[in-house]
Amino acid sequence: MSTSSNLINKAVEQLSKFPGVGHKSALRMALHLLKKSEGDTIDLSQALINMRTEIKFCRQCFNISDAELCNVCNSPSKDESVVCVVKDFQDVIAIENTGQYNGHFHVLGGLISPVDGIGPSDIKIPQLLARVEQGTIKEAIIALSSTLEGDTTEYYIAKKLRELNLKVSTLSKGISVGGELEYADEMTLARSIRNRVNLEG
Repeated sequence: MSTSSNLINKAVEQLSKFPGVGHKSALRMALHLLKKSEGDTIDLSQALINMRTEIKFCRQCFNISDAELCNVCNSPSKDESVVCVVKDFQDVIAIENTGQYNGHFHVLGGLISPVDGIGPSDIKIPQLLARVEQGTIKEAIIALSSTLEGDTTEYYIAKKLRELNLKVSTLSKGISVGGELEYADEMTLARSIRNRVNLEG
């Protein structure tokens, strides 16, 4: 799909690189920007440039940040004795948005994957162990995906943390809300049965 303008075609080509954005959606975005004031487009461009060139990673938890310490690590209201171990900063955003967690985070930046040549030292596991050894953290919640790589990483981290006498927990995994039992895979069903809870009252 092309237009009479190579400049618009180039903009559409770049916009269509976003996840879930096809050429039609990208064209609509480009034409929308063209209709907006030049100042609005320049503000958008500058915001993207600033994000890309000035974003940092928190020196403590490796979450995305505008400063040396991210907003979570810098917050006096957060419980420093609990750390939630996640794969990536998108997971931090998802957990924070629940409003149900009030501790700190540790972003691994990946998962152990021998097939891909990624071992424990290739992600932020040594930094996690170093944080725990400082003695402030009392519990680690391992919140990783239910994949082979996620389970492998969870097992490895849990073993290392238990050796440091730390309380280790993981997210409850099972049937999703609104999900039909017959469509759940066997692994999910098995986890649901193992992680069953008592019905009260």
